[in-house]
Amino acid sequence: MSRRAVEKKIFLEDYVRRKYGDKDLYKNLVKLYKDYKDGKIILLDPDPPQNMFRYVLRPDYSLWFWTVIILTLLGVSLVYLTSLAGFLMPLRYVIGSLLILFIPGYVLVEALYPGEKDLSPLERLALSIGLSLAIVPLIGLILNYTPWGIRLDPIIISLSIYIISISILAVYRKSRRIILLRKTLSTE
Repeated sequence: MSRRAVEKKIFLEDYVRRKYGDKDLYKNLVKLYKDYKDGKIILLDPDPPQNMFRYVLRPDYSLWFWTVIILTLLGVSLVYLTSLAGFLMPLRYVIGSLLILFIPGYVLVEALYPGEKDLSPLERLALSIGLSLAIVPLIGLILNYTPWGIRLDPIIISLSIYIISISILAVYRKSRRIILLRKTLSTE
């Protein structure tokens, strides 16, 4: 790919109209998507984030990060709010299940495989659940040998610290990958 092709900014709809014609935009977008999935074309963001801070501020890149952070904070707050408002207990069960069975493994998978095409969605889901079932008992085992022991507060604090720190690591790796990909394509 030439440098000129990377720097040329064109909207997706304009590209589709030029390549496939103006007849049926939806069908042509489906054709374009199939070409993208088959690797025949490469779609690039004309203005990708230039650093980690901008990556975090762009919801089209970091929506997963903010969802994980919000669910973690919501789960922690629900643990303490359900003693005051018992009607929140079903929500606590749902968010708590996600925090124990999915999110710890999910953030580790995002950190280990930062590329969108590194794993299929089904592989990401299976690895997230499997790794969560391995990580949470390990955190409990480590807590067992601390002075705090395995109680509610140490578990919540250590699981939240783990989730947030691995999420930040994943954000760093994903942002670096985007920056390096952009530099690589612009130098070709």
